[in-house]
Amino acid sequence: MAVSRSTTEATPISTPRLRLFPAGRRFGRRVAETGPGPIVPANSIAGNALMIVVAIMSFLACITVGAVTLVRDAAHDWQQDVLREVTVQIVPLDGADIEAGTARALAILRQTPGIGSATALSTAQNETLLEPWLGGLDMSELPIPRLIVVEVADAAAIDFAALGAQIAAEVPGAVLDDHRMWTDRLRSMANVTVLVGFAVLLLVFAATVLSVVFATRGAMAGNQGIVSVLHFVGAEDGFVAGEFQRHFLILGLKGGLAGAAAAAVLFALLGLAMTMLRSSPEGAQVSALFGSFAVGPTGYFGALGVAFAIAVLTAITSRITVFRYLGEVK
Repeated sequence: MAVSRSTTEATPISTPRLRLFPAGRRFGRRVAETGPGPIVPANSIAGNALMIVVAIMSFLACITVGAVTLVRDAAHDWQQDVLREVTVQIVPLDGADIEAGTARALAILRQTPGIGSATALSTAQNETLLEPWLGGLDMSELPIPRLIVVEVADAAAIDFAALGAQIAAEVPGAVLDDHRMWTDRLRSMANVTVLVGFAVLLLVFAATVLSVVFATRGAMAGNQGIVSVLHFVGAEDGFVAGEFQRHFLILGLKGGLAGAAAAAVLFALLGLAMTMLRSSPEGAQVSALFGSFAVGPTGYFGALGVAFAIAVLTAITSRITVFRYLGEVK
């Protein structure tokens, strides 16, 4: 009996084609072509969720950088304002001529290099300063100290300790106040703020690393079949890790830039709002504390640096996680 040719021929089975790598390539000898798409899906639900998490972490990190920059600049301005002016207080003592002592203190101050000007407040000006504290009391009979306001032209040229000792020795009851206690407190506050900011950044980076670790292991588990085929045809661990690293680098870069852009918009809106509200009492108080509430170029470039740092951290974390996962499943 004649057998039909169509019934005897086996239907060919489609097999994946192999692309051979040159001998010098470090990513493996050969890899299976599973299709035109990448090994790691670009728009998976887990990937989009991770990108949102990275964007939130980047936003928080950029806000921290902006806040630290704002407080540091404000503290520096406060220190400069405080150091720009010192005072000399002359307390009335029994048997001492306070007017002569005031004139002598003014002469010493005006002869000191680095002093811009020295002005003694009048009795009426002193009473005006004390009125909010003493109310409507008659201060004509009170021993009100004399106050000398000193404008500093060059703080580096003045030895405040020696100047205070000279004034105290030549003028009875005179005390020089260079506000060193307040400047030290401002400096300590600024340093503590910077340390807290770095601690917050470390926590944000740690949370980002943990999120990337879980996402990478989930992606590896979801693509375990593809990874097994790649190993079967000779692909090395470095090639697989490179594919995941490229995927998470792009994902981290998108999320980091999105968070940095949102933080930059928030900084700009806050600065614009403070400019509009500066004439109000509340706006004047905030301006006295934080200036114009502008983070400046340092804050914006810092936010951009944080975005790229998060992207690089995401890529490195994913690569390390892939190598560890492959070592576990072997």
